[in-house]
Amino acid sequence: MTPTLISKINLFNGQEVQLQGWAYNFRSSGKIFFLQLRDGSARVQIVYSKADVSEETWAALESLRLESSVRVLGRVKEDSRAPSGFELDGIGLEIVALATDEFPIGKKDHGPDFLLDERHLWLRSDKQWAIQRVRNQIINSTYAYFAENDYVKFDTPILTPTSCEGTTELFEMDYFDLGKAYLSQSGQLYLEAGIMSLGRAFDFGPVFRAEKSKTRRHLTEFWMMDAEAAFVEHEGNMQVQEGLICRIVKDVLANCQHELKVLERDTKPLEAIQAPFVHMTHQAAIAKLRELGSDIGDMDDLGADDETILTQQFDRPIFIEKYPAAVKAFYMKRDPLNPEFVLNNDLLAPEGYGEIIGGSQREDDYETLLARMNEHNLAIEPFQWYLDLRKYGSVPHSGFGYGLERITAWMCGLQHIRETIPFPRLINRLTP
Repeated sequence: MTPTLISKINLFNGQEVQLQGWAYNFRSSGKIFFLQLRDGSARVQIVYSKADVSEETWAALESLRLESSVRVLGRVKEDSRAPSGFELDGIGLEIVALATDEFPIGKKDHGPDFLLDERHLWLRSDKQWAIQRVRNQIINSTYAYFAENDYVKFDTPILTPTSCEGTTELFEMDYFDLGKAYLSQSGQLYLEAGIMSLGRAFDFGPVFRAEKSKTRRHLTEFWMMDAEAAFVEHEGNMQVQEGLICRIVKDVLANCQHELKVLERDTKPLEAIQAPFVHMTHQAAIAKLRELGSDIGDMDDLGADDETILTQQFDRPIFIEKYPAAVKAFYMKRDPLNPEFVLNNDLLAPEGYGEIIGGSQREDDYETLLARMNEHNLAIEPFQWYLDLRKYGSVPHSGFGYGLERITAWMCGLQHIRETIPFPRLINRLTP
């Protein structure tokens, strides 16, 4: 018999099916055995009656330990009390591998350090399962949105000869006889080369920041999506971001209802997300924050506390745009109406989740970009290829990047992003 996924048993009501998975819970009255099975797609209960199964099957059931892997034969039946609306009458059981030790994660409360030490096993729990499936939906929605809008997936290097923005947060290594190499902070600069061939492109992969931060929003290794587009300027860049976030929220609400229930996520704030988003200049944001009690300075970037305060004022994401040029990256184009500011944006998620996207229009003039690099005291030679893009048919272009873990934390209603990635890397954690 061909095995069936638990998520598909509704298609086999009244029929016998074979399931394969792990025994995540069970109990017995001596005559009736209740087995809770999960297979990655969903969970289901199988009810065995001692009077109706062979002695071998009953003995196998009684020998089970939590997280033993099994194959189950049973008949599907509707049951309104079951979470999925179905359960199985058990017929047979085959043990694939009996757990050899007591499963270390019990029903009692465990501290975060213990759970992170056991991350390889913690991933099997209901909530961690749900988080990873929401994360997967965000990834799928991102690919779908860009495919529908004529973007090409473009793979940028993880090993780079120099930084994208600053050298203080780089992971450095010796690279054969060529000197130093660094783990990528972002694929943005390489994507700018890609769009001069493809028009619109995005990448999606791990990036690395050697930032000694212990906040609930920071990891040293995380997944970033970067997107760039030729002939798109500042306003159009924000429209692309807005469309992407609306698509992600819509798809998560449509396809992850069960996962959101497992996470006890209040979906009403997500249901309120719709275009147009709130727009606010950096100057206006500073003024608003001061009204709300912050002591933020005119030239300051928004800190986590400032973002939390600001996003609690609105029920939809906020674009904070046109930051002071003096505190932003060399490649951001100046605002022609006020060159002290740049044509950039941060997108802040509501409910206190803060920044999820950073983007800008890129400087497209060779001489201006060269001057900016000199102002930032950057060595020109490692960036000459990047400057070359402005020598051969330069065009206005813009781009942005999002942090997958931050968006996942927001969708799932989590307080710390360490649960949003399968194996988090923090400044004090490199295992498992």
